[in-house]
Amino acid sequence: MNNSLINPASNEAVRTADTASVFHSWSAQATLAPFVIAGGKGSEVWDYEGNTFLDFSSMLVNVNIGHQHPKVVEAIKAQADILTTVAPAHANNMRALAAEKILAHTPDKFTDVFFTNGGADANENAIRMARIHTGRDKVISFYRSYHGNTGAAIVATGDWRRIPNEYSRGHVHVFGPHLYRTEYWSTTPEQESERALHHLERVIQAQGPDSIAAFLIETVPGTAGILTPPPGYLKGVRALADKYGIILILDEVMAGFGRTGEWFAFDAFGVEPDLITFAKGVNSGYIPVGGVVISNEIARTFDEKVFPGGLTYSGHPLAAASIVAAISAMEDEGVIENARSIGEKVLGPGLRELHAKHDIIGEVRGSGVFWALEFVTDRETREPVAAAWMGKLKTALFAAGLVPFMADNRLHVVPPCVVTEEEARRGVAIIDQVLTVLA
Repeated sequence: MNNSLINPASNEAVRTADTASVFHSWSAQATLAPFVIAGGKGSEVWDYEGNTFLDFSSMLVNVNIGHQHPKVVEAIKAQADILTTVAPAHANNMRALAAEKILAHTPDKFTDVFFTNGGADANENAIRMARIHTGRDKVISFYRSYHGNTGAAIVATGDWRRIPNEYSRGHVHVFGPHLYRTEYWSTTPEQESERALHHLERVIQAQGPDSIAAFLIETVPGTAGILTPPPGYLKGVRALADKYGIILILDEVMAGFGRTGEWFAFDAFGVEPDLITFAKGVNSGYIPVGGVVISNEIARTFDEKVFPGGLTYSGHPLAAASIVAAISAMEDEGVIENARSIGEKVLGPGLRELHAKHDIIGEVRGSGVFWALEFVTDRETREPVAAAWMGKLKTALFAAGLVPFMADNRLHVVPPCVVTEEEARRGVAIIDQVLTVLA
């Protein structure tokens, strides 16, 4: 064992050891130089050399309740003293409490929770449920989407990561609404909604409605650009699902549990899905966990029929304890309300001011603590900036003391839901400062 890693003397010592033995996801291994984190608290993290950074990435848009929330940490410790693991076939009080906590924030039609290890296998199992419940096979999802890196989830994903992983069957993709880069020559949000719904229905008809089991849609596509759906779109999807007997799965893995300023992002749109997938914000990633919230109608399909899915760590007691503590803290401390307020009072106005000031920002979009700045070389042509410029932006933001979340030509502004007004203003000021220098 490398004893020097117990109390590292420098960031470089940790970075060298990491790149020598850790294989990183979504990366060419030879060019890695990972950012080193020693600890964190709330909306800040620090390295081994005493440098503190404002975390505007929430790590992977999952630390909704902030780093090291004492109630969640204590709950994990307390559960570890009682029972550290239990087979999923057995009953455990903490698993039942976690399910109750989640169901308390869903519409009444939802009665059951199937726990998974994360968001990818949540989507995987939601697809399985929809296929068995309907007796159909195909799943329709967006090109602008990310649903995880397991068999069906990665093929349901629309971005480039799908292409080297297309081993699952029965997946169909459509272009969801995105007015700034419309595929439908739309000029208004209402037009974009209407035309995207028309396209979706024509794809359903062309594929054969009786062959389609489910729509799998991120309520607000996250990694693809924080694409808040235009007025009427999700209600239109719900209507098409009802018309053709298709299960509506809303992927709330990134958007759920406060990120948009709501318990679930769909709460703002007056729409109820048939299945909800979750992970990330349900416990801020303190312990790996995800799941599927199941409507009573679909759950009853499996009263007499065996559900052919399971995981060794489904409803792991340490993860369940972290869920109970995290949701309780969110309820008691007004975390959802804080996220909504920060979006309305600080991030929304502040980022729009940046848009007015910096021509390189083509569009600002978002809600709560879920925002994106899209960078373009020209506002008229909307040509995305080059990857090299985004690399300079990333380096400069780190140097200025802010941990960013970058995707393509976008900076996603996604601090924890517990971020304070002062921290949010400081983060916006850092972005402004860096953009001014780069310009």
